Amino acid sequence: MSQLPLQGIRIVDASVVVMGPYASQWLADLGAEVIKVESPEGDSTRYTGPGHENGMSALFLGVNRNKKSVVIDLKKPEGPTALRQLIATADVFMHSMRPQKLGAVGLEPDALLAAFPRLVFAGLHGFTASGPYGGKPAYDDIIQGLSGSAALMEQQSGVARYFPCIAADKTSGLVAAMAIMAALMKRQSTGVGGMVEVPMFETMVAFNLVENFYGEHFEPPLSAPGYPRVLADWRRPYRTSDGYVCMMPYTNAHWQKFFQGVDQPELATDVRFTSMAARTQHIEALYEITGQIVAQHDTAYWLALCERLEIPAARMNTLADLKTDPHLQATQFFAELDDPAMGALRFPGVPVLFDGERPPVNSVPRLGEHTHDVFAQAGVSADTVSTWLASGAVQTHEAHGTQKAPAP
Repeated sequence: MSQLPLQGIRIVDASVVVMGPYASQWLADLGAEVIKVESPEGDSTRYTGPGHENGMSALFLGVNRNKKSVVIDLKKPEGPTALRQLIATADVFMHSMRPQKLGAVGLEPDALLAAFPRLVFAGLHGFTASGPYGGKPAYDDIIQGLSGSAALMEQQSGVARYFPCIAADKTSGLVAAMAIMAALMKRQSTGVGGMVEVPMFETMVAFNLVENFYGEHFEPPLSAPGYPRVLADWRRPYRTSDGYVCMMPYTNAHWQKFFQGVDQPELATDVRFTSMAARTQHIEALYEITGQIVAQHDTAYWLALCERLEIPAARMNTLADLKTDPHLQATQFFAELDDPAMGALRFPGVPVLFDGERPPVNSVPRLGEHTHDVFAQAGVSADTVSTWLASGAVQTHEAHGTQKAPAP
């Protein structure tokens, strides 16, 4: 593409695992230059999942495309100085370090913002630093438990469990990307950067309570928290005679058409189901009755009927089905790269289009692959970089080498 929205923005990203890297991947996909700062060991996701090359495993590929990698050892005396040299050239510095650890490596936000007034300093934390949980370590499972996610699963299914995806990290990463772009917009109008704090806990509480705060919006509460429709045990793909169908009559018109279409006119006049308010109150019974009706025919029957009745419906894809989904193929959603060492790589593409074009997926960085180039572009002399290399404060890809990954 000739011009992506964030082209010209430089981001120095010292975050690890998923939340921060997912945020900065979005910013990279949208055109920003993202410099991923890693320790000599590299981000732990480099070793999570299968891969053809050591340090280039599946999860790392999933959240680090379109970036550059620089290795800086912040434990070495020159490490913080080297990182500061990069931050001096950046529009955004983002990290996922606990707030109390920033001083030890010379990254206090007040000092950086005083030195670089146009900088957007983004801290991606587990919890807002000023609260009693501030500074505590947090991973996705911890946040899902604290934010009510596991309890929602228990309320629906009877078993306390986590969402089967890294929901807290990814949701918080999306919010972080949005907040960073908002801070950049503010800087554009004021000329001044500032501090952005994105806590996972509060982000996921806000996410879960969009619909599930429910009666707690009112004082006194009009009901217990929890949106009955999404908590209904029968809210699931309906089992057909040969598989599953995802079907969702929603409006009054949808349900009237459905009841008539399945020859159940008495349900069309049942006072439990004639309005949105009534259906919400009796949603478990409605979904159970619908499930019993759907079980009488095969999936193709229901897809055809719903198409005719203009009721939203779809087959249930497995994760393996997504690669060959006809819509995703027609829209060329998946991107492929031919890596000289690893061979063919496939990625889910950038889902948004600009002027009808999908932003490209260009590369995934090896550990320290861009150390030399990035410091040269930052105006650091070759002699200084050589000194840092000799001390181990910075390292290059050549220092780590390329090794075949062990068998999974």
